[in-house]
Amino acid sequence: MNIKFSYLYRDGSNYKQYNEVIFSNPNAINVLYIYQAIKQHLISGQWFVAKDWALPDMHFKEYFPDAEIDHDWHEFEEVEETQSDPTQDETIDHFLSVIANAKKWEYKY
Repeated sequence: MNIKFSYLYRDGSNYKQYNEVIFSNPNAINVLYIYQAIKQHLISGQWFVAKDWALPDMHFKEYFPDAEIDHDWHEFEEVEETQSDPTQDETIDHFLSVIANAKKWEYKY
């Protein structure tokens, strides 16, 4: 089974743009293991910067971002098995190594 990673960008006005990418899973990594590996690298357990994870940026292209309210963070939705064909050239193994080596962000309240 391949792995579908779903996420979204929510701008400062709460408009949302969704995306999903599908990775091949040639080593049959368990989806629960993948989920846990992703969760440990998220900012506050929920967010990530798409460019740091080599994922398409989902900012709205129709208008310029408002620097006072918009941000770079994307929101993780879910990861699941799928029979759909991969949309990414890289495997899920590679993706997990990318996020493990990505810049570490820490949100301070």
